[in-house]
Amino acid sequence: MKQYELIQRIKFSQPRMSKGQRLIANYIINHYEKVVYLTAAKLGQIVGVSESTVVRFATELGYDGYPKFQAALVELVKSKLTAIQRIEVTRNRIDRNHVLKSVLQIDEEKIKNTCANIDEESFNLSIETILAAKTIYILGVRSCAGIAAFLYFYLNIMFENVKLINTNSISEIFETIHRINKDDVIIGISFPRYSKRVYKSLEFAKLNNAKIIGITDSKRAPISELANYCLVAKSEMVSFVDSLVAPLSIINAIIVALSLQIEDSLEKSLESLEKVWIEYEVYDDTRDFFRENYDNTIF
Repeated sequence: MKQYELIQRIKFSQPRMSKGQRLIANYIINHYEKVVYLTAAKLGQIVGVSESTVVRFATELGYDGYPKFQAALVELVKSKLTAIQRIEVTRNRIDRNHVLKSVLQIDEEKIKNTCANIDEESFNLSIETILAAKTIYILGVRSCAGIAAFLYFYLNIMFENVKLINTNSISEIFETIHRINKDDVIIGISFPRYSKRVYKSLEFAKLNNAKIIGITDSKRAPISELANYCLVAKSEMVSFVDSLVAPLSIINAIIVALSLQIEDSLEKSLESLEKVWIEYEVYDDTRDFFRENYDNTIF
């Protein structure tokens, strides 16, 4: 749904609504950023109608209950919500007695949604673009810095020409990308609350004719208008943090797809690295531990 299309639908439906539903509609139109963290009962109390009237209002707009309607409102305003408002949004969506199960179910739902709606052609063209690039830039700041670093860790093993940008300093970002050009690609990762630094950096890259791959939560997200290829991975507000499980799955897929395209060179790189890892004891070799301690043990 395009931005504010939901509000327009409410306005369009107002003439055929009951008196109570019109009260709800007027309140939502004027205070939709507050409604995202109101229960049906609380909204009804504020406008002076019953909880059942609020539920019927949502179903008559085409939603399968008030929670689905509220989720659509969240999509509308989530990039504008403060951290405190985010907590309010999720307070009634998480079962306090089963937090782990609730969060896992949310993550599962987002992965299924992402899988059902991913643009495979854009994904495949993104892989081709990365393979053809002279320099690969990876940009992710704030909450997205972690998954940007994860992508960089593996791409840096696979390619010689990878640069990670995860600083919050706008001057450092531009110092890193100031030579970006038409032969390069930049992978921009941006999820609510969207970073202006990421948008401005991708805008600069576009002006310099670099290819842009956007990983974000919606085709309506700010960076999508700049991206040559936009990979949409659904995220979810869980308290004041965002669930980035689905975006990480997209990044896993990028790594796997690239590795399949460069199998021979990757194998040589890994063989070389493995010798370094062993020589300098980078990893704890648990095989040696078990061999030393359990060779003479009968199980």
